[in-house]
Amino acid sequence: MSDASLSGSRPGAAHSTSRETRFAALRREIASPSLSFLMEAHDGLSAKIVQEAGFRGIWASGLTTSAALGLRDSNEASWTQVLDVLEYMSDATTLPILVDGDTGHGNFNNVRRFVRKLCERGIAGVCIEDKLFPKTNSFIGEAQPLADVDEFCGRIKAGKDSQTDDDFVLVARVEALISGHSMEEALRRAEAYHAAGADAILIHSKKSDADEIFTFAERWGNRAPVVIVPTMYYSTPTELYRQAGISTIIWANHLLRASMAAMRETAARIQEDESLVRVEGSVASVKDIFRLMGNAELEEAERRYLPARPAPSAIVLAASGGEMGGLTLDQPKCMLDIRGQSLLQRLAGTLRESGVRDVTVVRGYRKDAVSLQGIRTLDNDRFAETGEAWSLACAKEAIRGETIIAYGDVLFRRYILDSLLTSSADVVVAVDTLGMQPHPGQRDLVMADRRFSGDYLDDRPAHLSRVAQDIPQGDVCGEWMGLVRFSARGAEWLREEIAAMEAEGLLEKGDVPLLLTRIAAKHPVRVKYFTGHWLNVNTLTDLAEARNFP
Repeated sequence: MSDASLSGSRPGAAHSTSRETRFAALRREIASPSLSFLMEAHDGLSAKIVQEAGFRGIWASGLTTSAALGLRDSNEASWTQVLDVLEYMSDATTLPILVDGDTGHGNFNNVRRFVRKLCERGIAGVCIEDKLFPKTNSFIGEAQPLADVDEFCGRIKAGKDSQTDDDFVLVARVEALISGHSMEEALRRAEAYHAAGADAILIHSKKSDADEIFTFAERWGNRAPVVIVPTMYYSTPTELYRQAGISTIIWANHLLRASMAAMRETAARIQEDESLVRVEGSVASVKDIFRLMGNAELEEAERRYLPARPAPSAIVLAASGGEMGGLTLDQPKCMLDIRGQSLLQRLAGTLRESGVRDVTVVRGYRKDAVSLQGIRTLDNDRFAETGEAWSLACAKEAIRGETIIAYGDVLFRRYILDSLLTSSADVVVAVDTLGMQPHPGQRDLVMADRRFSGDYLDDRPAHLSRVAQDIPQGDVCGEWMGLVRFSARGAEWLREEIAAMEAEGLLEKGDVPLLLTRIAAKHPVRVKYFTGHWLNVNTLTDLAEARNFP
């Protein structure tokens, strides 16, 4: 491919259009009269982060891809393993990828097959270096042997002859300077590789300054685009590269190095503290992972392609004021601030993330302070003299179809709710087993027909016997989290039991544990065991913990 076609395909430095292929986008960046930048990535996650940061191309580093696999940068990862990683990266982003192809993974024949497979996966270009297979990282040792010029030119020609897209970019990496050879040798090799069909020249150096890079660029005279990797001479101002006419800068390994530093610090802190308290606020949230991985798109696709099913609804019991001193003088506990959101807002957000968008909140104490966009409210104006069962009865018309009942002062990880929603049981309660040490006054203790075994192969179901305060310690199987899900049939059982308690004069003072116990005496109530990952906000200490809750 001629220099004219390479430079002519790029009218300027504008972003790629929606019709532009990734092959054309990389060619445009490499041939741009403006300085371009490629950022290192080594897997699908880091590729997404590169795109999120605003870069317009990715460098799929051999060093960091190998390291992410736990291997040395000495061709210990086979080229088919590299292809697998590249496929994940290509699927994860729309950016063009220039892959570090090392020496081409062998001779001309290996290069031919490698290039064809890259093109099949939409990988926009490859950089191959003039060293011997298996390669050794350029920063290890001195005077590494170089490939014969004619033999390496054969690899370049084989790669260009094998590309299936005219815009595929092959960059020839010159290792002469980094191996201790002269500038003349570097220029001789670059000219030979250019004549063999290389679309650009990567000139490599491990000196701490960029002097020999600038000398090469000046003497090369921009006969083909020049690509550099300033890992060792990182302090050189970028503006000097623009002035020197450099085409592209590769930031070659910094995402992996940054992640190593962060993982070491986090692992050491957790090991030292035996707790997550100090690290939870400084690491990415689980929600951020879901966002970056595109969970919202999957939910939309599920609505588009899966058979429709009635959406579950939720009733949140939030009539009580709570004993939180001055914090609850003018507002109920459910409206306390948790990192800029009310406790109720956090709870409603978790419900909505799991597809529960019809949320009814039963208010009572300081009811005018309970407001949140997107919820429906009902009032228990007798909150001071009645219990939770009465509050639930205030919302009995909302108990239709699949229904979630939750206390208004609980937080829990989404996976807990998702587990209840996917259960085949008609009634299923969330029960915590972690470090179960009942304390005086605790009322939501659970007795079941089976304890939590801790064996992940043990999937036998457990069923509720009682939820109460007076369960003997030896019979306690856990603590109810204040979260229960009813199927459409289970919701009918709940309505029937509310009516029965009202007829018996037990509804006004009754609570939800009593309701659940009565239902369990007549129908199977499944127990789902969890180990933590929830919080009941009853005290100021709980409130402080809630502000660190993810």
